[in-house]
Amino acid sequence: MSDLAAIKEAARKAGYARRKAVHDTAHGPLAQARLLEFLEPHAGQTISGYMPIRTEIDPLPVMVKMASGGFMTVPVIEGAGLALKFREWTPTCEMLAGPFGAKVPARGAWLEPEVLIVPLIAFDRSGGRLGYGGGFYDRTLEMLRARRKTIAVGFAYAGQEAQALPLEATDQPLDAIVTERETLLFS
Repeated sequence: MSDLAAIKEAARKAGYARRKAVHDTAHGPLAQARLLEFLEPHAGQTISGYMPIRTEIDPLPVMVKMASGGFMTVPVIEGAGLALKFREWTPTCEMLAGPFGAKVPARGAWLEPEVLIVPLIAFDRSGGRLGYGGGFYDRTLEMLRARRKTIAVGFAYAGQEAQALPLEATDQPLDAIVTERETLLFS
């Protein structure tokens, strides 16, 4: 394992611990209200949410509201080293078990989102994001941003903030981060 890989793994471990510590006591509904406020100007655009796993903050109430005015999608992992694909999601669609325990729609249109709600383990105040280490969102954001303006908003508990993250040139920055305390804008 390279030095950077070891540093990232240690940062992930610390991030998981911070997220777990705040998960049961944090104010998810406050964060959801802030996320909805951030997304409302994007109503009518194709937006990607995610199906929360483990101690991830839950975007589902916001996804339900945004789905009423436009297309909502969720990511589908098709294989290691590939960019994510996005399948249309509705609050009542049939869901199946997907990789890593996240559910995915059983059927629906494949769409490309213009705005992505991105889960994370840790973030910093420069728009850095530490994910799970598979590079799925980094590859996907790079691909989508090469095609058109694409907004990535990290959704997290304030307690997931890190002073600085070990980032690489391939790590795609976030355009915003929404927590129960604040909305940080970077672009």
